[in-house]
Amino acid sequence: MEEKVLLVKPNVSLEKEYLDFYQEWKASGEDMIPWVIEKDPTDFQGMVQFLLNNEKGINLPEGWVRDSTYWLVNESNRVLGAVNIRHSLTDRLFNCGGHIGYGIRPSERRKGYATKILAFSLGKTKELGIEKVLVVCDADNIASERTILKNGGKEDVSFTEENGHVVKRFWIE
Repeated sequence: MEEKVLLVKPNVSLEKEYLDFYQEWKASGEDMIPWVIEKDPTDFQGMVQFLLNNEKGINLPEGWVRDSTYWLVNESNRVLGAVNIRHSLTDRLFNCGGHIGYGIRPSERRKGYATKILAFSLGKTKELGIEKVLVVCDADNIASERTILKNGGKEDVSFTEENGHVVKRFWIE
């Protein structure tokens, strides 16, 4: 039987589960994606409030866009992944950030969760009125590219950052 998973807004009742997710990712030494999971959760209530404020556009740093963060959880509230949805695009996001950034905790990869979190996120972008969604991944991230293609991604021109790092760009309508 397939496990039921859903997207939830960050909330303080999931502190223990989120800290477990955060510690596992930190211990892996991998880049933390999306960027919001890099935020230190020591003041957990403050972190959750920061994420909810970003969605409402409260106290956004200059040049930032509103964004919504969700956690992918299973029936036992284990945090499997996180997604950050940008409500609009700046030039930088257009080139190498996209509307949706998501990540699945290291121990839960290769189980189809990335495909699900992106599919759920596309539902959220639709609710926000975003018709054409930009999703990006590193050129060498084959798994992420497959996930984007599975969700209807059509490849656009790649973007090469100043350091030579190549970002593949895909549009999903």
